[in-house]
Amino acid sequence: MLGINGTEMLILVVVALVVIGPKRLPEYAQKLRDLVRQMRRMAEGAKDSVRRDFGDDFNDVDWQKLDPRQYDPRRIVREALVEEDSAIRESKLRESSAASSDTPAQSLDSGSAGSVGDADSTPREPRTKTLSPIERFQAQSALRDRSATAPFDTEAT
Repeated sequence: MLGINGTEMLILVVVALVVIGPKRLPEYAQKLRDLVRQMRRMAEGAKDSVRRDFGDDFNDVDWQKLDPRQYDPRRIVREALVEEDSAIRESKLRESSAASSDTPAQSLDSGSAGSVGDADSTPREPRTKTLSPIERFQAQSALRDRSATAPFDTEAT
């Protein structure tokens, strides 16, 4: 509960006996007990008021996601860049697919335009299949040997 093991608790009791004295110890123990009970009542009251204020939404909250210890700024930035990069690629892919769907309709009107439209759509396909710098980094980090230590440049610090 408090991170105190049995030995530490025994030492605290002995120190309390020496400092407070055996005559006043029951009085202080009772005050400590009352303080702990009051704090528990206050904590339960706060929980109840929060539950009452938030209603059913309070039970749906995933408290693990809100734990500040899990946040790594590097990971957050990396994920944001990947999301942004993939969104840009998807929009370019949609634009190129819309343009290529318009091109065959135009190629029916003129025979020479069809070969030009096919030539334009061919170079676009490899561009959509290439990896972004973030995705290349993620692929390289997945292949990296984790057992070896990272290189350290003493002159850089």
